Amino acid sequence: MSENKIENQHKQNPFLIPYNTPHETVPFGNITTADYEEAFMEGIKREDEETDEIINNPEEPTFDNTLIHIDESKGEHYYDLLNRVSNTFSCMLSTETNDDLDALAQKMSPILTKHSNDISLNKRLFERIKYVYEHHRQLTPEEQMLLDNTYDGFVRSGALLDDEGKKRLRAMTEKAGVLALQFSQNLLKENKAFELHITDEAQLDGLPDTAKEAARLAAKEKGKDGWVFNLDFPSYSPFMTYSTQRELRRQMFMARGTEGTHDNENNNLEICRQLINLRREMAQLLGFDTYADYVLKHRMASNVANVYKLLNDLIDAYKPTAQEELKDIEAEAKKLEGDDFELEPWDFSFYSHKLKMERYNLDAEMLRPYFEINKVIKGVFGLATRLYGITFKENKEIPVYHPDVKAYEVFDKDGSYLAVLYADFHPRKGKQGGAWMTEFQGQWIDHKGNNVRPHVSLVMNLTKPTEEKPALLTLGEVETFLHEFGHALHGMFANTRFASLSGTNVWWDFVELPSQFMENYAVEKDFLRTFAFHYKTGEPIPDDLIERIVRSRNFLAGYSCLRQVSFGLLDMAYYTMKEPFTADIIPFEKQAWKKAIITKQLPDTCMTTQFSHIMAGGYAAGYYSYKWAEVLEADAFSVFKKNGIFDQKTAQSFRDNILSRGGTEHPATLYRRFRGQDPTIDALLERNGIKKTK
Repeated sequence: MSENKIENQHKQNPFLIPYNTPHETVPFGNITTADYEEAFMEGIKREDEETDEIINNPEEPTFDNTLIHIDESKGEHYYDLLNRVSNTFSCMLSTETNDDLDALAQKMSPILTKHSNDISLNKRLFERIKYVYEHHRQLTPEEQMLLDNTYDGFVRSGALLDDEGKKRLRAMTEKAGVLALQFSQNLLKENKAFELHITDEAQLDGLPDTAKEAARLAAKEKGKDGWVFNLDFPSYSPFMTYSTQRELRRQMFMARGTEGTHDNENNNLEICRQLINLRREMAQLLGFDTYADYVLKHRMASNVANVYKLLNDLIDAYKPTAQEELKDIEAEAKKLEGDDFELEPWDFSFYSHKLKMERYNLDAEMLRPYFEINKVIKGVFGLATRLYGITFKENKEIPVYHPDVKAYEVFDKDGSYLAVLYADFHPRKGKQGGAWMTEFQGQWIDHKGNNVRPHVSLVMNLTKPTEEKPALLTLGEVETFLHEFGHALHGMFANTRFASLSGTNVWWDFVELPSQFMENYAVEKDFLRTFAFHYKTGEPIPDDLIERIVRSRNFLAGYSCLRQVSFGLLDMAYYTMKEPFTADIIPFEKQAWKKAIITKQLPDTCMTTQFSHIMAGGYAAGYYSYKWAEVLEADAFSVFKKNGIFDQKTAQSFRDNILSRGGTEHPATLYRRFRGQDPTIDALLERNGIKKTK
């Protein structure tokens, strides 16, 4: 059946026809749950037909007729339907889910995994790819990368296995897909199930007005009197920092620290154990000793030894500082509470805040009035304009999936259209916690030479506006915005021929470079002065407040580093296992990261059961990437510090050599092209005050 006939037959399904929206953006309001399922099945059918066309081609396999097979008969409105619906569905699952979408996700997960396996384990298709891999014309570096990635991707997906091995791999991948989805759904339900409902105003002692107003609004939305606090970061973090009610802090801490461990239908302990074992079995079936060995073959770190060297080097460098920081906080607590006081984990934020106030007279609430969200948006967008010349214009004609979401057209410095950017700022029911960047449409150059531009989405959980005040952010939330915006720039600047190599489609220990790089600006005086104005008076943020921000930058730098390293150690402990994992997860976790833990460990708390990054988010055997990338970004930002933090020539080099190139070459090659040399850890140590600047 021709493409046009299919479109005529399915006019009511938005995925199967041209969107006819600005820039062909997703028409969210026209999509039903049934549309997703129909489009998924049609997308699978189309990909199966395309695969058949490739393997039944009587011509000698070539790069062009096998790897970049394009059917000219598909017409002007051809698109990758399966990718189109998958991107949208995935975003809805994490930002605006409901019981119907959750049920469809569970139904489609094994179907989609089977389809993926049908392609990657197709013997005739792999034979053609293998032939091209061994007999091909002269290729450009980007073409060579596509060929290498495709061939290796098939091998890593089991193409060289015998029939029995392929059957086993199919079963394991399908099961792992279902388990990862269940992990995420359980965690969201656990997170949303807890609330701390306060009716006695005396129990709000110590809390700033912003926290109380948000809690009153949360209670009102639930039809309750008083104040409601939950485990979303904008609610949880201020409570743990400011509340004088130690018992309530304990309740909040334990609720968050035990997510996924309770004896109910949302328990993730067995799911985690099964995922760890399935990934080990898959890796060993494919010829690797451990899952980490399998993963690290396609990472800058290369192998397990290099990951542990980084983590251990960081422990050696930062642990003495972290231990001194902890002693200082314990001393502060005893000074305020008496010598018999014993610091508990739910006390850490409260007393570290007291110490920070004493040393720097700096408090997150002092800064909030200067970080009204619309001013922060202008500041972050303005930074991109100053560095790269790009501009942003909100377009209310672009459909959005929730009233909170803003959609922007992005234009390059020559005025040409560059991308669509969605921004989803605040927590709500049906939305996962955390912050991330994703795409509804990636970038590529089609067979007619048209540069298809990306539709990028920023998703965060920042402080909401209240009935009394607009959304006033903390400095940490500004850093989160900058971080995700760095990922967005990576996506929006993409300028490659092949979609699979564009934007953030890079090795995972390189992908955090653009995001963590942008965080540096949060404490730069010249940047803050561009947007940090009091939301009521319009007065600029005082110089002495900026100076206190800069001076306090390395407060708890040692502790913060060890916290990230501890997560890396836990990740590696699970995924370097060679034998079946049968241990109890909670005690195993305590032992795995012990070397990097300096605070008291509680017997019931568990990170693993809520560690989405390594269980369901693609960072399994890769969480070290954040610290790896931090070495890169500190080294990269040192160039800007030398040349000027707004230096457009340096920014253009960063764009041309890193942000625009995606995964078209080895990341070390791209980085050296920008930096002129390999990175060293020195810039990071100097920035954190661990090593004195020369």
